[in-house]
Amino acid sequence: MMTFKKTMALAIALPLALGSASALAYGGGKHHNGQGGKGGCGMDDSRMFRQLDLTDAQKTELKELRQTNRDAMRGTMAERHAEMQAQHQKMQQLMLSENFDEAQVRALAEEMSQQQVERRVAMLKQRHEMMQVLTADQKTKLQELQAERAEKCQARIEQRLERKQAN
Repeated sequence: MMTFKKTMALAIALPLALGSASALAYGGGKHHNGQGGKGGCGMDDSRMFRQLDLTDAQKTELKELRQTNRDAMRGTMAERHAEMQAQHQKMQQLMLSENFDEAQVRALAEEMSQQQVERRVAMLKQRHEMMQVLTADQKTKLQELQAERAEKCQARIEQRLERKQAN
């Protein structure tokens, strides 16, 4: 009975982990997590950059950085997809196996977590490079804009919770 419970927990947890990893790998477009788009709570700072009075040289440099990052992402997309499919297949094999092999499950989970960490580090490195294009005043203004967005987002979340509680 305990093996069945562990298998069920694994059957629930690993697909969620894969889904999270793929969502992070995607990086979030205009509707990341259903919160992007106009006035959303997503991580897209491109609209805020428009409010920073960038010089033409800064605009050009940021555009080149975005294009370089986009090209690099496209170059590894097929490889990442193949890795994720292999991991999914491995996960399925572990779930369907006669006995629960915790060591193999842990190894797979750690592999998936490490890949997620690597993607996050690469994303933050790219964002850091973009921030280096800004002046000190522009960075300060960007932080203020981000704080305003965070406050608005928090207010929206609280309103949704209040509406759910009222229903």
